[in-house]
Amino acid sequence: MVETLLERLCRELRAQTPASARNCREVATRINEEVQRICTESQRIQNTGDVKGWADTLANLRMKQCLHYLKLGSSKGRLELHSNLSAIVYRYMTPPQVQASYQARVSLIEDFLQNFYVESINAFRRENDVAPSYRPRSSLELAEYMAFTERYAKRRIPFSRGRSQQLIILRTQTFSKQQPPETAIDIQQAIEGTDSDQPRTAPLQRLREELTIQEDNMDAESTVRERVVEQLMDYLAEKGQNDCADYFSLRLMDLPTAEIESILGITPRERDYLQQRFKYHLLKFSFAHNWELVHEWLGAELGKNLGLTPQQWEYLQTKISQTQSKILGLKQQKLSDPEISRNLDVTPTQLRKQWSKLLEVAWDIRNL
Repeated sequence: MVETLLERLCRELRAQTPASARNCREVATRINEEVQRICTESQRIQNTGDVKGWADTLANLRMKQCLHYLKLGSSKGRLELHSNLSAIVYRYMTPPQVQASYQARVSLIEDFLQNFYVESINAFRRENDVAPSYRPRSSLELAEYMAFTERYAKRRIPFSRGRSQQLIILRTQTFSKQQPPETAIDIQQAIEGTDSDQPRTAPLQRLREELTIQEDNMDAESTVRERVVEQLMDYLAEKGQNDCADYFSLRLMDLPTAEIESILGITPRERDYLQQRFKYHLLKFSFAHNWELVHEWLGAELGKNLGLTPQQWEYLQTKISQTQSKILGLKQQKLSDPEISRNLDVTPTQLRKQWSKLLEVAWDIRNL
């Protein structure tokens, strides 16, 4: 039996990524459909008489690019994509009446690329069989989106007399002409800050950084990370917080604040409120809903003293109540929550509240 291109792509994604079978098939289907569409619409490919060979070649290139970004991870992948696109547009970023210094161009490039990423994700939704509100969730989908953005930027737009130009260069030239004289843009001010004046920022920042950064190695840690992301998404959906889930998806892509606001169609004030609500649910999820999975992923399981050093562990004993100390001891003995509730004569709700408070104290100590 001859293996189809779609079946081969599914098999290779299953073999080379930790993604679920369903996720692999969805991505493979989109790659296959894009390749088949190109081969059908290209008269040059049709004239070769080897449409299947071209389909295989184009699919292989897309697979290679997607796996490359997957290996880099969301953070490093975005940095590489950003760097590559910046290098392409640098010489074309010459707005009128603005001194063409290196720093002036870099600032304008940052602003331009924010807008281009919005255009790219809208193009991805438009060209693939996905919902208008589609958002990349898994690491494989993020890699697929970054690979698409690179190809989208480099598309050749044909002109008369056989001339053509890359799409991103045309966008850059238009953007440059629209800049007013002496424009000054500080992109860093648009990027989400660390909220250092708010309580419990350090542990929250730690979790947020872990959620938005994927390591190079695709090992068990990556699998645990994906489980955390997936269960946090399920938790937000269960709580009816779909807008928080959308915000989280865009944060996973490490997009700047202004770009997130543009994609979601909200004002800075609405985004700030949404961000605070997401933080609240993120903490609830981390300390109560599924603390064991989160702590396993962060290397702070109960068997490892919640990730505390011996000195920090001793300090924790002085900061928790007598009831919390008993709960900690019984959990170390691997008693179940119902057993602990009966042993200490507390309700399940009281037990969860006391344990959540203990985890918060440990988290704060770990991030001092």
